[in-house]
Amino acid sequence: MRKAERRKLQMIRDEAGATTAEYAVCTGAGVGFAGILFKVLTSDVGQKLITTVLDKITGILPF
Repeated sequence: MRKAERRKLQMIRDEAGATTAEYAVCTGAGVGFAGILFKVLTSDVGQKLITTVLDKITGILPF
């Protein structure tokens, strides 16, 4: 095996778990964001925001 091939094979072996770790970090961030979003939207301020946005949308619609 040539030196370049060995180096390439070593790099592949070194990064074997990188993809799984990246998915775990992204999943954790997504769950954290969803938790914050849920908390905000179920609060009084969030409910008022949703109501205001929906009222504005229905005011714009022609029917």
